[in-house]
Amino acid sequence: MKKLFLIALLSILSLNLINAQQLKSPNGETILSFLLTSDGIPTYQLSYKSKDVIKTSKLGLELKNDKKSLLNDFVITDTKNSSFDENWTPVWGEVKTIRNHYNEMAVTLNQKETNRQMIIRFRLYNEGLGFRYEFPTQKNLTYFVVKEEKTQFAMAGDHTAYWIAGDYDTQEYDYTTSKLSEIRALNAKAITANLSQKSFSPTGVQTSLMMKTANGLYINLHEAALINYPCMHLNLDDKNMIFESWLTPDVNGDKGYIQAPFTTPWRTVIVSDDAREILASKMIYNLNEPNKIKDTSWIKPVKYVGVWWEMITGKSSWAYTDDYPSVQLGITDYSKAKPNGKHGANTENVKKYIDFAAANGFDGVLVEGWNVGWEDWYGNSKDYVFDFVTPYPDFKLQEIRDYAKSKGVKMIMHHETSSSVRNYERHIDTAYKFMKANGYDAVKSGYVGNILPRGENHYSQWIINHYQYAVEKAAEYKIMVNAHEAIRPTGIARTYPNLIGNESARGTEYQAFGGSKPNHVTILPFTRLQGGPMDYTPGIFEMDISKLNPSNTSHVNATLANQLALYLTMYSPLQMAADLPENYNRFADAFQFIKDVAVDWDDSKYIEAEPGEYVTVARKGKGTGKWFLGSVNGDNSRTSNIPLDFLESGKKYTATIYADAKDAHYKTNPQAYTIRKVAVTSKSKLAQFCAPGGGYAISFLENK
Repeated sequence: MKKLFLIALLSILSLNLINAQQLKSPNGETILSFLLTSDGIPTYQLSYKSKDVIKTSKLGLELKNDKKSLLNDFVITDTKNSSFDENWTPVWGEVKTIRNHYNEMAVTLNQKETNRQMIIRFRLYNEGLGFRYEFPTQKNLTYFVVKEEKTQFAMAGDHTAYWIAGDYDTQEYDYTTSKLSEIRALNAKAITANLSQKSFSPTGVQTSLMMKTANGLYINLHEAALINYPCMHLNLDDKNMIFESWLTPDVNGDKGYIQAPFTTPWRTVIVSDDAREILASKMIYNLNEPNKIKDTSWIKPVKYVGVWWEMITGKSSWAYTDDYPSVQLGITDYSKAKPNGKHGANTENVKKYIDFAAANGFDGVLVEGWNVGWEDWYGNSKDYVFDFVTPYPDFKLQEIRDYAKSKGVKMIMHHETSSSVRNYERHIDTAYKFMKANGYDAVKSGYVGNILPRGENHYSQWIINHYQYAVEKAAEYKIMVNAHEAIRPTGIARTYPNLIGNESARGTEYQAFGGSKPNHVTILPFTRLQGGPMDYTPGIFEMDISKLNPSNTSHVNATLANQLALYLTMYSPLQMAADLPENYNRFADAFQFIKDVAVDWDDSKYIEAEPGEYVTVARKGKGTGKWFLGSVNGDNSRTSNIPLDFLESGKKYTATIYADAKDAHYKTNPQAYTIRKVAVTSKSKLAQFCAPGGGYAISFLENK
């Protein structure tokens, strides 16, 4: 009997293998298997170098008011395989050219009972997998509402994960490092206060999710090309270690309104046994459409300073007066208000920043709190909150515009929407025209607070469409966009490179709101930065916030050398020197690195990487041949040992090394640093001490 059972089992397994569709990556190391179960449920598996990455996982969508949904009863009617290989040139980026090389399999499925058609398209790269659902034009499936997408990612073990709690409205959480099985117990502690937040499950997490397996694999789950669809979270079945997609709902609880023909965003799995390859991957970008902006000459990487940190710390205020607890635009008369004496966006102060930018070679100056309405701007579900064109009495807009122009400095606009999305769309053309008329080529937008229309979430389909609308509308006016509190990026900057930055994670501002974990910046490159650059606003030199504002006892949990390294490790074509000019003048020798470092690159080499522990990257400035290197460290001190073989062979360089002093510590001695010059070549090796929460930065000057 046992023998007959074994024969029967082997027969079933053989039949499954025969029915399975297989796809290999270009190098043959990553293998995808697609299979319909006996009751027509689509499933897939993924392996890397013969190791399980994704075990058998179900695919499909549950539809609203539809008894059948798109979950089972499918048969395969067609399979098309193809290969693709190209090199494309980004407008800005970490490298000069990007290779887009994959093998593709498009499986056409027909649902027998309903005669509805669905295509699942798989693209397999050397570093991972992208797949999406496609709904071609058809009679039996035109308009439908997604109740839930049922995409699964079945893990092969209880992996170590670097995660933030699932939330419909914020990504601004510190990361927790734990086993998957520990997420449920740690969830409540992982959720910290925010001005808008809505969690949904004790095992819900956000993408980009980074994991490490016991057998040495690094696995990253995310999505690409998030267009006209809600943001995907992941909900963990912690008994079976299976993640399932969990889409962000709208005010009615619906997940997505679809009209065929339609394609969903790509679901992505990046995998390697080398953490550096996760950081170097461009798969998310490659899964997006090519650039749609024909003339990109106006899109330029920017290094800037701004009237921002002094407000974040409480030294100054966004509001002009303390007289008005309630503001009604067009009615409230600011000419009769008594200035509070703390307003940061005043003409004299802004000119100081313009002078500082001009003297130190910065491209731009951001000013927040310049426009009326900040006395009464969030928390009251207020619709008409800002008009984006009316300055406070002490902000002489034309005078500042002309002064900045005379100094060769560009002003950067600030549009805080207070999440009143309808109000922003009502004013957006007028606001963008106002910007262009006054010489502003870039805008920092913000979405603080709960979304209006009321009941919508920051990451639901309608609001995703708003963010996209704002970027595309800005492109019409040749305006670059840096959106804060918006959806985390999914590579859309390839298609619309005027999306030059996003926040969409816990940025430097939280260092003034109680602090962030010292290893935070060693995780972000593996998570948030997978889909696009982050306006992290680095460069803080004074870590004791009470010295700026005695009532704020926060502490920046980083060393000064760590802050310098962020200009390399936290990639962005938009880099702020966020501290006050007087603090840079106090440490002028260290500030020299921020002045020197490039913001656009021809090449990047990830030299060391371990999530939560350290990241070391070297980058070659675009068109200059100059190399810079940055290394950030986690909780524990270490010695970084790296080769300098990225330098050009046969040439001699002077390396200026900005590093932690031996007694440096992010908490007790953050401003202890050393600067030394060393003669090096491509054959040199460097051993460099890194303090807890520390790091180092290097500029390389070729000897002529």
